[in-house]
Amino acid sequence: MRKTDKIRSQIACEAARLMYEDGVREYRDAKRKAAKRFGPEKALSLGSHLPTNAEIHEELARLIAANEEDVLPERLLRLRQTALSYLDLFTDFSPYLVGSVLSGAVTSKSDIDIHLFTDSTEAVETLLEERGIAFQTETVPVRKHGVIKDYTHIYLEDDGVVIECSVYPADERRNRTVSSITGRPMERAGAFRLKKIIAQSLGEEER
Repeated sequence: MRKTDKIRSQIACEAARLMYEDGVREYRDAKRKAAKRFGPEKALSLGSHLPTNAEIHEELARLIAANEEDVLPERLLRLRQTALSYLDLFTDFSPYLVGSVLSGAVTSKSDIDIHLFTDSTEAVETLLEERGIAFQTETVPVRKHGVIKDYTHIYLEDDGVVIECSVYPADERRNRTVSSITGRPMERAGAFRLKKIIAQSLGEEER
């Protein structure tokens, strides 16, 4: 293996470890922190020294499989059932589950990522207030189709699990966000599909 390839592999492993053990959520952040441990960040930010998000994701999945084989199914089921309850709650906002809870690569620190589509963020906030659910909001710049736009993210907590709801305009529902891992439109599941996934994981017959 060439030296540059070895460094790339080491950074991927370290970034995955940071996500697994330290709860670093973003691949970008994990990659930068991992690179700093192997030398000057500027030198390691060039060319093939830095792994792709897909390479880090693969290492993270290996860590989870190796260390949490016994607890993963129960944890994943619990997170997906919690996610389903919020998809049902947000049914008026065309909700979709995305991210690790859908893909299955979850750790004890994983959160639940949900995309909502509505032209009224206030309507989402009003629903939460009426249900007595505490939340926080944040404006986050997101790149979609090569353009950076500001979107509202709403954060909730359920039994220690963070639920992050990204709110998009209603007319963007058909324009799926590009995955930072695959570079393709992000996989997502509405309530109907998630129910089928949960049923299949329990060995139940589809209805």
